[in-house]
Amino acid sequence: MNVPVLDCSGLVRRFGGRAVVDGVSLSVAPGETYGLLGPNGAGKTTTIRMVCGLLRPDAGTVHVAGRPVTTAAGPAKRLIGFVPQDVALYPDLSVRENLRFFGRLYRLPRRVRERRVDEVLDLVELRERAGDRVDSLSGGMRRRLNIGAGLVHAPTLLVLDEPTVGVDPQSRHAIMESVTRFGQQGMAVLYTTHYMEEAERLCDRVGIIDRGRLVVEGAPRELVSLVAERDRVRLTAVGDLAAYTEACRAFARVGGVARTGERGEVVELVVEDARSLLPGLIALAHDNGVDIRGVEIDEPDLETVFLHLTGTALRE
Repeated sequence: MNVPVLDCSGLVRRFGGRAVVDGVSLSVAPGETYGLLGPNGAGKTTTIRMVCGLLRPDAGTVHVAGRPVTTAAGPAKRLIGFVPQDVALYPDLSVRENLRFFGRLYRLPRRVRERRVDEVLDLVELRERAGDRVDSLSGGMRRRLNIGAGLVHAPTLLVLDEPTVGVDPQSRHAIMESVTRFGQQGMAVLYTTHYMEEAERLCDRVGIIDRGRLVVEGAPRELVSLVAERDRVRLTAVGDLAAYTEACRAFARVGGVARTGERGEVVELVVEDARSLLPGLIALAHDNGVDIRGVEIDEPDLETVFLHLTGTALRE
């Protein structure tokens, strides 16, 4: 087996006496893309900050390529490329100047730095815009350059925190294609996202974190097998959906319930044998003053697993 590039063991971090991360252990092998998924407040960001040496754990260890990661500058940090969710670039500098700047931060020799800048420009498909100021780029281009800034020093581990938030479909596709190439080239990637289809497409393994604990991990297909014979039902409705959601939680053979949709108008459920259970769910809606306007039934997928294990939808 490959020796892990990233090895986290028993990570704990407390804030105000509460364990925000509680005993998280995970590893990422060379060439592997590992998706860390969890609802808001589950502990993903805190875990990532400890992985990157931006936050000291109260307990546990992080090693990258066998070297301990601490909050102090050290050799392990040079092996990490961190791409935050918020774009961290200098808007009044050009694309090339930004990449040169980040190369200098990592003390790359000038000749190596210029070569890496050219390679990264090709990798993120921005060579034609190399001389343009960042504030003239589209949002998707800035996202791609943000990834480029994390790649310029040729890291062993790339940490991507929701890299496709707010980008157009074309740029999102380009980013996902790039992530796929990183893995093919042997880079280890730790990836967080709020888009389940990204995790299913990109990730070799997925870990689901909830309330600070890693509740399950495995290949997407392995995780889907955990909810075999379960279906996901989406009910679009109007009325007292808060009461209806609570009533559904107590209904027989319902494994998870969440409110989704732009206005919370969709009730999503993980159930056994949706077709036989649907008449009872509709009757329950009527009893709670809810009018069902639409019904969709899906076979199990990674979103179903997430809803089943956490009781929430990923975007909540």
